[in-house]
Amino acid sequence: MSDATSINDVISLERVGEIALVRIDNPPVNASAQPVRQGLIDAVTAANADDAVKVIAIYAAGRTFVAGADIREFGKTPLEPSLPDTINTIEASEKPVISAPHGTALGGGLEICMGTHARVGVKGLRVGLPEINLGLLPGAGGTQRGPRLMGMKHTLDMSLGGTMVPGETAAEWGLIDKIEDGEPRDVALKAAQDVLDGTLETRRTSELPVEVDKAALEDARAMVAKKMSNLASAPMVIDAVERSTGDVKEGMKFERECFMDLLKNAPSTRGMIHAFFAERAVSKIPEAKATPREIKKIGVIGGGTMGSGIATSALNAGFEVRLIEVADEALERGTGTITKNLEGAVKRGKSTEAKMKDALDRLSPSTDMDSLSDVDLVIEAVFEDMSVKKDIFTNLDRICKKGAILASNTSYLDIDEIASVTSRREDVIGLHFFSPAHIMKLLEVVVADKTAPEVVATGFNLAKKMKKIAVRAGVCDGFIGNRILAYYGKTAGYLMEDGASPEQIDTALENFGFAMGPFKVGDLAGLDIGWANRKRMNATRPNEERYVRIHDKICEEGWYGRKTGKGFYIYDDEGIRPNPEALEIIDKERAAKGITPRDFTDQEIVDRYMTAMISEAARVVEEGIALRPIDVDAVFLFGYGFPRFRGGPLKYADEVGAKEVVRRIEEYAKDDSYYWKVPDILRRMAGKGETFEDLNKEG
Repeated sequence: MSDATSINDVISLERVGEIALVRIDNPPVNASAQPVRQGLIDAVTAANADDAVKVIAIYAAGRTFVAGADIREFGKTPLEPSLPDTINTIEASEKPVISAPHGTALGGGLEICMGTHARVGVKGLRVGLPEINLGLLPGAGGTQRGPRLMGMKHTLDMSLGGTMVPGETAAEWGLIDKIEDGEPRDVALKAAQDVLDGTLETRRTSELPVEVDKAALEDARAMVAKKMSNLASAPMVIDAVERSTGDVKEGMKFERECFMDLLKNAPSTRGMIHAFFAERAVSKIPEAKATPREIKKIGVIGGGTMGSGIATSALNAGFEVRLIEVADEALERGTGTITKNLEGAVKRGKSTEAKMKDALDRLSPSTDMDSLSDVDLVIEAVFEDMSVKKDIFTNLDRICKKGAILASNTSYLDIDEIASVTSRREDVIGLHFFSPAHIMKLLEVVVADKTAPEVVATGFNLAKKMKKIAVRAGVCDGFIGNRILAYYGKTAGYLMEDGASPEQIDTALENFGFAMGPFKVGDLAGLDIGWANRKRMNATRPNEERYVRIHDKICEEGWYGRKTGKGFYIYDDEGIRPNPEALEIIDKERAAKGITPRDFTDQEIVDRYMTAMISEAARVVEEGIALRPIDVDAVFLFGYGFPRFRGGPLKYADEVGAKEVVRRIEEYAKDDSYYWKVPDILRRMAGKGETFEDLNKEG
């Protein structure tokens, strides 16, 4: 073996005296792709064949060690060698193999480290077994070698939590032998020399004993039953860890069988993997090649909850922010809210006092709209009134410099109409943030008829800097999310008026996987918001449409939900419980319409609710408001609390099947043919046996 040899394009072998250094270089995250797996086997085999080599050390180039699997291999025929075979080869090496992970060692990357005979982490290392976030379990020995190194409890916590832990913590647990400061190559070289000098002990992980921890297993089962019952992979993690006390080969076989079974057969795994890809797919837009405009200064008009949240998000992203309000008192409230938001991040450990001070130093509150003359982007975040927004944009057209982007945070209103009052329609865009804007991940980038491509690209770039997920939307009432919400929200009202209680509907949908049912969500957001929108729509509501007045009647009593202590539920020191006065209103409305309440099963509630969501989502795709079905899924996953393990409404539709969705709509239409209509796209899909996933591939 020469002093430096390329094993293949991503693995190289370097000899330094009696030490063989194996370098992984597969940018950007050194994913454990087939060439990496094969190269590691070849490198370890070559080093074992070299009589001059006494110790082998594995490290990685770039910013991180192996940060997981190669996502491009997902859903395809597995390529040999498998990662378990690669790690088994490393562990079986006659010569000691040590690893020097830096950056992150995640999933298969951490499992590679577990298979080496010692692990010396580079300072700043973070490790994790995040497979649970894809609906999987560690599939290359993590549940078998983990307990041998750090015990059952830490293995269960890491595998079920899916979060990263600092290298120092991993060292305390025994997963990492020690942490050293320095460059990865230097740390690997020193660790190998320590092995030669006898100051770093090596051993094969699979030969270590496992101590049974019944309490940890019981606690994990109780937690999974309470919080993760919808995830097929969670109980498998526990079963696999429990088997680590037996023969390691049998345990590895069981772990791998579970892994492959989940990939092939578990809807929750398909949903989680789909959600993972959704986050990445939405960035593929027609304007992707356009050059974003430079943004340094951002103006935010409106210091209410939404405006303050947007300003907080912009400050956290490093921008200068000019907050505009009409009066000093409102401006003080806005700056106070921003300060509280930033203080909250410090308390949660998400920020520091120094970062908060720096952010506040970049905030310039003002009641003078003319002070926006030098900003690069303005985001208007006032209440939903078209005449008010038009007035603001007329002034912005006069005030703002050439090339400044004029954005509205409107939730429903027509961006084309807003843009029409300006002389620069190409600079106008919708940036629909979700409340609380400094926390919620979704940003709908609403593209108007004349919006310039570079303005769209700037919206996506802004989202990236704010650590948000941007989804491109076309112009219609409510865009993607709120348009679909407005439609399926009616189903909840119909179910309530026909006999189901708000509590039963909420419980059925929470059991389906939503964090909160629609009536609890309404109470949380404020029932007056929906009331204002319904009043806006009153003049254009068709006579044929069934209208449920219950929400309006509750609002007329001044009960807007949590903020007034009462809505569909009562909120006080005793907790949350159904509001009996709201139930009386429901009974009166049923009687006034001559409706005899009937019983619904929880499954009937879920089926109607989801079928309504799917049908309107299909129309949004059909009309091109969303680029692809997966964009709709992303909106609901990251903005509306849709259960991640179900992958989104249109991924769920694929699990149900287009034929069944069409059958349901036709069945429900017997009672309400105006509301329940089969979208053309769904009927075509049902006839051809197509799925929404097929459309994602086309897009």
